[in-house]
Amino acid sequence: MSAKTYEVRTYGCQMNVHDSERLSGLLEGAGYVRAPEGADGDADVVVFNTCAVRENADNKLYGNLGRLAPMKTKRPGMQIAVGGCLAQKDRDTIVTRAPWVDVVFGTHNIGKLPVLLERARVQEEAQVEIAESLEAFPSTLPTRRESAYAAWVSISVGCNNTCTFCIVPALRGKEKDRRPGDILAEIEALVAEGVSEITLLGQNVNAYGSDIGDREAFSKLLRACGTIEGLERVRFTSPHPRDFTDDVIAAMAETPNVMPQLHMPLQSGSDTVLKAMRRSYRQERFLGIIDKVRASIPHAAISTDIIVGFPGETEEDFEQTMHTVREARFANAFTFQYSKRPGTPAATMAGQIPKEVVQARYERLVALQEEISWAENKKQVGRVLDVMVAEGEGRKDGATHRLSGRAPDNRLVHFTKPDESVRPGDVVTVEITYAAPHHLLAEGRATAVRRTRSGDAWEKRNATQAAQPAGVMLGLPKIGVPMPLPTAAAPGCGCD
Repeated sequence: MSAKTYEVRTYGCQMNVHDSERLSGLLEGAGYVRAPEGADGDADVVVFNTCAVRENADNKLYGNLGRLAPMKTKRPGMQIAVGGCLAQKDRDTIVTRAPWVDVVFGTHNIGKLPVLLERARVQEEAQVEIAESLEAFPSTLPTRRESAYAAWVSISVGCNNTCTFCIVPALRGKEKDRRPGDILAEIEALVAEGVSEITLLGQNVNAYGSDIGDREAFSKLLRACGTIEGLERVRFTSPHPRDFTDDVIAAMAETPNVMPQLHMPLQSGSDTVLKAMRRSYRQERFLGIIDKVRASIPHAAISTDIIVGFPGETEEDFEQTMHTVREARFANAFTFQYSKRPGTPAATMAGQIPKEVVQARYERLVALQEEISWAENKKQVGRVLDVMVAEGEGRKDGATHRLSGRAPDNRLVHFTKPDESVRPGDVVTVEITYAAPHHLLAEGRATAVRRTRSGDAWEKRNATQAAQPAGVMLGLPKIGVPMPLPTAAAPGCGCD
């Protein structure tokens, strides 16, 4: 009898992507195997790990669930589960609107998924179980890591902020920090398996320590990462300007394996709008942090999140955002048109901005940032960079005979394929010859190729997967590889 298959569909931020690694690990621990890539619902268990940030998130979920209903009718024993932030929020309505759903679980009890699936099968009725507080820190659960060379490491869950546009704290709960020893033990175990790059992950990552009473806990954690032999690259996302302190900047500058890259959400350059958003910093404070980072780490690439059209935003307010962008000179920015998020104070604020005004402002901001991104990338031409080879980053690599990877500052680099074999996780030294707004090119020969333990781990993992029985594909889907600043989605929930 063949093993049952599963498919996990992930929506939203990196926290959800990491949670999906846990869900996959739990299901594989229960005997399921991943369905072939592109199965599109043709699996014994389909899990939706949802996001509640976007205004139409629920419509998208029910549309997708509706498309699976006839498939479930034709496939006896098929089960559908819905988890994540939207499940936490709409716990009472999901099985009413989609009675063919078998399991609904929340953000605090993802470890219960296999038990709930089995209970639903035996009792032949939907199981809805939402915990109000964290039952077990997710990192204690089994994990199916999506990358052999790079990994997420969660250092905290939840958020203590009350931003008026964000519903995440209500769904993820108050911040809860992991013990530093547990975090470092997980990192050391990952490095022993061949991982060479880790991304420290938290809803408000640099507030780490507030739960354990140590304001310098995050900088200490960064420095401790610097002592782990074999750990080549350390990144983190997403920090909050309120909690970004000088000791963190010093730790970044003085710890060689902490990469010269920072994602710092701005949201708005207007002090008036920041106040309405309940953001506890102002433009001057934000730009001051940027100046300090650049003084200590001259080659740092800084990126951000910006919301356009927040309720009450005037043309003068928007010009303050444009001014801040010109001053900060971000390497790139994730820009969003404000959309109502049900359950947030901003959704009912006066002064909602007409769609056409928001669209026009958004286009002006994108054009400005595109110009700045290109100019900043042009400064990279002539630099010699160590690029970690990535998997799935270059969609045209096959046609162009190139490979792709990330520079230390996280810029995407496409480079000429070396004569010798290189694998994801290996490091190639190249000279940048051309810059585009969103990537760099290295068109000459690589000056060096370093085969790494991470490349060995990738090769071993692929060999193991190739030996799996026909019909069982455990490849590396692109969504899970921890690129701290993926182009497909914002690095946080758009609420950091």
